[in-house]
Amino acid sequence: MTDQIRTEVQGNIIIIRLNRADKKNALTGDMYNGISDALELLENDPGLRAGVITGTEDCFTAGNDLVDFLNSSGIGGESPVGRFLRTLPHLSKPLVAAVNGPAVGVGTTMLMHCDLVYAAPGAKFQMPFATLGLCPEAGSSLLFPQLIGYRKAARLLMLCEMFGAEEAVEMGIANEVVAAEEYQALAIAKAEQLAKLPPRSIRVTKQLLRKGNEEQLRAIMKLEEDYFTEMLQGAEAKEAFSAFLEKRKPDFSQFS
Repeated sequence: MTDQIRTEVQGNIIIIRLNRADKKNALTGDMYNGISDALELLENDPGLRAGVITGTEDCFTAGNDLVDFLNSSGIGGESPVGRFLRTLPHLSKPLVAAVNGPAVGVGTTMLMHCDLVYAAPGAKFQMPFATLGLCPEAGSSLLFPQLIGYRKAARLLMLCEMFGAEEAVEMGIANEVVAAEEYQALAIAKAEQLAKLPPRSIRVTKQLLRKGNEEQLRAIMKLEEDYFTEMLQGAEAKEAFSAFLEKRKPDFSQFS
């Protein structure tokens, strides 16, 4: 496992820390594999009952490392991102997220698959897929409209507007805003609380909470994957990524 993903087992819980602070915890393929390894350990180890995922103290994740991502195999098949997107939604044990600073792209969409989310006041959420010539992923095109309604989801997924911790709580994306010096400790405490409850009861409750969406979610994630893979090779995405790397504004006026 890469040292940019650190894991720590405390009793019956596992803590997964994104640890690439110099790059705002931007995710590489190796980091995705490290997270998936830890989630699979949580799923398969009978001694582990809950997990926590967090970043460094002042940053969750800036999303994908674009240079690494452009040299990868995208989000489908056996790619590191594809593996992560298959593993996370099917986790039967509870996962608690602790978020501060940037939570960009998958840094926001992964929260839809966490069971509890605690955000520090400095947390900033954004899903800039459309501005990159791409489309939503991780089931967000289904889960966000269900959670917050079509109009708000359109604002977040089309205009790609950033929003803060208080709005995340209002929309149901986060449970609570917690002081920056306490948010990680509270998430760990909640995971420890879950780990003390009857384990099968917790797993079945989670399964029932999500059961009604299971088939729909599987179908929409496959559709997102297909579109995303196609669009990643498209001219709009190439213009968006080129502009980002060249530090200029993209020009989409040539497209129809």
